Amino acid sequence: MAPRILICSTIVWAHDAVKRLLGEIAEVIYVDSPDRQSFLAEFGPGGKYENAVGIYRENDSAKNIGIFDKALIDGLPSTVRWIAHNGAGYDPVDVHACKARGIYLSNTPGAVDDATATTALYLLISTLRQYSIAERSLRELKWKPAGINKKTHDVTGKVLGILGLGGIGTRLAILAHAFPMRVIYHSRNKNPEAPDFCEYFDNVEEMLAQTDVLSVHVPLRQETVGLVGEKWIRALKPGAIIINTARGKVIDEDAMIGALEDGHLAAAGLDVFPNEPEVNPRLLDFPQVTLLPHMGTENQDTQREMEIRALTNLRDFLISGAGKDLVPEFKNDIAKVNQKL
Repeated sequence: MAPRILICSTIVWAHDAVKRLLGEIAEVIYVDSPDRQSFLAEFGPGGKYENAVGIYRENDSAKNIGIFDKALIDGLPSTVRWIAHNGAGYDPVDVHACKARGIYLSNTPGAVDDATATTALYLLISTLRQYSIAERSLRELKWKPAGINKKTHDVTGKVLGILGLGGIGTRLAILAHAFPMRVIYHSRNKNPEAPDFCEYFDNVEEMLAQTDVLSVHVPLRQETVGLVGEKWIRALKPGAIIINTARGKVIDEDAMIGALEDGHLAAAGLDVFPNEPEVNPRLLDFPQVTLLPHMGTENQDTQREMEIRALTNLRDFLISGAGKDLVPEFKNDIAKVNQKL
């Protein structure tokens, strides 16, 4: 009997890839449970999901069964050994609960880099040049906003500070360097694969003091909640701009709003928010802030690539015992993976 793989909840673009990657080696079952209780019940004897060994999940599945929190992970049977999350950020899955249960977790790094970096670049250009308020003024048939030239700047020659030079941050650095911008960065460690033009700062506050535009690219974990807070925001040079395409909770929203109110921050470009889809109404009061409804990977090319990458992790798990995109929390366990699976 072929091993069972669950698709939770849907494949939007890569239907052909499901058959190509999994069709000959697995029984693929599409999850149609209306709620969490019925989802977990189907893993029981005689259930549709009985003996499933792997799960593909994407964020829309939370509408019916919720996020993959500790309660859901603890409710899965011992047969489930791999969860392939469709997304670079995997905060909707409790990785610590997965580790405790011996369930391995993969994500889709790389597949999201270009789309998210171009979103950050758009926000960077829009905030420096104030294109967003200019477009709104035109749509109101008011032509140019009065005095807008006193609030706008060229991109060329400005200093871009990148917080977290992973795949997305590196792609943004390459794009911004074309203007050119000076690119400086801070990460937990110096990135040995960083382009030569990227300058590493071990001291984050020294980096912030030189930064015109700060772009945030760190994952959401317990230790990164509110990472960009009052101290770091005030360490930025007066008139700086913050761009966030990572996760809303990485920034202390109240501290950011306070800095916008008193002018320490000239603007902000935000694609993510702490309590999506809710947006703090105070942000709507700042015409110089460019807001997007989490558009980072919202295009069919990137989404197809993400689906294929998540499915490929499941295929690799079935064939060789492990997918290639284990999340960092499992990196030290890589030698153990093949032993256990």
